[in-house]
Amino acid sequence: MPNKRIQIFDTTLRDGEQVPGCQLNTAEKIEVARALESLGVDVMEVGFPISSPGDFHSVQKIAGIITESTVCALSRAVERDIEVAAQAIEKAKHPRIHTGIGTSESHIYDKLKSTPEKVIERGVAAVKYAKSFVEDVEFYAEDAGRTDNVFLAKVIEAVVAAGATVVNIPDTTGYCLPWQYGEKIKFLKENVKGIDNVTISTHCHNDLGLATANSVAGVVNGATQIECTINGIGERAGNASLEEVVMILRQHKDLHYDTGVNTRLLKSMSELVSSKMRMPVQPNKAIVGANAFAHSSGIHQDGVIKSRETYEIIDPLEVGVDESSIVLTARSGRAALNFRAKRLGFDVSREDMEYYYEEFLNIADEKKVVQDQDLIVLFSKTAVKSA
Repeated sequence: MPNKRIQIFDTTLRDGEQVPGCQLNTAEKIEVARALESLGVDVMEVGFPISSPGDFHSVQKIAGIITESTVCALSRAVERDIEVAAQAIEKAKHPRIHTGIGTSESHIYDKLKSTPEKVIERGVAAVKYAKSFVEDVEFYAEDAGRTDNVFLAKVIEAVVAAGATVVNIPDTTGYCLPWQYGEKIKFLKENVKGIDNVTISTHCHNDLGLATANSVAGVVNGATQIECTINGIGERAGNASLEEVVMILRQHKDLHYDTGVNTRLLKSMSELVSSKMRMPVQPNKAIVGANAFAHSSGIHQDGVIKSRETYEIIDPLEVGVDESSIVLTARSGRAALNFRAKRLGFDVSREDMEYYYEEFLNIADEKKVVQDQDLIVLFSKTAVKSA
């Protein structure tokens, strides 16, 4: 049985750019958009055109350049928003308008000062109006994570009937637990008329650190598009991380899912976004962090040296990292020290290694991390350099 294709919807240039201090100019956005296209994302949400003339201009420029990925523009369920979004993506080869409205009680009564009936009316009207400009219309039910499932199903059924091609079920506040979010997607699959004719999309935030887990739970229960960002950047605690969801689906072959992402570009894509958006990647970040394939514990180092798979479930080359790194600290063992010695061209006997190891530990206690230059000085004392 062939694997099921999961669409990757990247919103680095929209939701990711909402992070304070991460704003890009048009040239930078174009550079990131081109890289995302090379990465193989199916859809890139590149802005909220009504928000500013600069954002409109950037979306318009990107729409005229990108040819492989779908170019998506965000709007509220407001006619003027939709008109401006349509104008911005007019030249896109594959255009999409993403429109929607809040559906939770908090959004309906506190933010919108409205009623459930009027929210459905606005959602349907927005989809129909967007459909007059483009064929591909995605509807988002903002705060779907905290929306009653029965009412959410009613909203989704109405917008599907109105012509939505994609329905986005956002966990806007990152509130859901994975099993709750999965059950929500499953409920929609089982209770919405016409749901099998559209794409169900996840859009999970990371307020409780569950964005990636919730996205995968959504896919397992019937979603076929994941909305995510490079390095997991986004509002507040961020969005689901593209590199994480892609590699989870890739590594868990028993799930039988595929994406179109060229995973060997993940590390360079992460570095580009980090640099352009001035948002450092934490060292322990999964997949693309500096420590993702680094080993400093002696037990781990010994295992990895003997067989990489002992402590690594991903081949670093799969994500664009040249190799695993053995970091020498006071926690490192003799196997790691001998491994690094050979890398540097020193042939050290077992007897000599005992002396060098004691000296190494003194250096490690003082310097914390022992560098190659430190080792060259150490091994040059009496060791015989190999040919």
